[in-house]
Amino acid sequence: MNYEYIDTHTHVNLQAYKEDWEEVIARTRAAGVAHINVGTQQDTSRRAVEMAEAYEDGVYAMVGLHPVHTDASYHDEKEFGPEQKGFTTRGEVFDTDYYRKLAGSEKVVAIGECGLDYYRISPETKEKQDAAFIAQIELANEVGKPLMLHIRPSDDPSAPNAYEDAYAIIKKYAKVRGNAHFFAGTVEDAKKFWDVGYSVSFTGVITFTCDYDEVVQAAPKELIHAETDAPYVTPVPYRGKRNEPLHVREVYKRIAQIRGEDEAALRAQLRTNAQHMYGIAL
Repeated sequence: MNYEYIDTHTHVNLQAYKEDWEEVIARTRAAGVAHINVGTQQDTSRRAVEMAEAYEDGVYAMVGLHPVHTDASYHDEKEFGPEQKGFTTRGEVFDTDYYRKLAGSEKVVAIGECGLDYYRISPETKEKQDAAFIAQIELANEVGKPLMLHIRPSDDPSAPNAYEDAYAIIKKYAKVRGNAHFFAGTVEDAKKFWDVGYSVSFTGVITFTCDYDEVVQAAPKELIHAETDAPYVTPVPYRGKRNEPLHVREVYKRIAQIRGEDEAALRAQLRTNAQHMYGIAL
């Protein structure tokens, strides 16, 4: 099957799609949209691999431990399901052997999402996040697959810069390329990653705010991707509904508009970018 689009970061492996994930994947593939389901902890990483291996093409996986899951912190119904109300993240310690086995699948194209999340942070959780991040970088180095980075800054302007801290860790430990997903930093933050061959990606947020237009415009054409981060941040014109990887087409459209580029040419470029970063054939 020929895929004109690819959603480089989505989560059909979460509980938000428990009842209809097969239908979601079927209509996504039928529309010529490939997608990569991203793991957030052991269960969702395993599920991402199982889903990817069930399809000959168009469905891929990433495996890793999200920084918020290094600490027992909160319950997200879209991730864990409403039937587990009251359940919080388990405070997982990254198990290299477990994730190494998952990463052995040919359908696993990267390690992550991993990184730093300063939205809810304390000295204790910072230490856990750093340890899990470094362990995942080392696994990516070992298996020769790129990194999928989750970097979320604090709302407190006096707090450390999550992008600067993540970049410092990357510079010290990483021997592979990667992507800073759902990029929400400044052009100056982004340039640090571009300079070492890391890409940035944008979600449906750019369809309803202009906050990131400057970074979208400044991004080197070969270091940019489109994603949904579904089921979150549904783009216009689907606001108020559950997001799906199919809606990445709206992100492509908006990136082309912001950059003042032909949409078909932009689509071809982003397709090539994903092929180069993740080693997949579309």
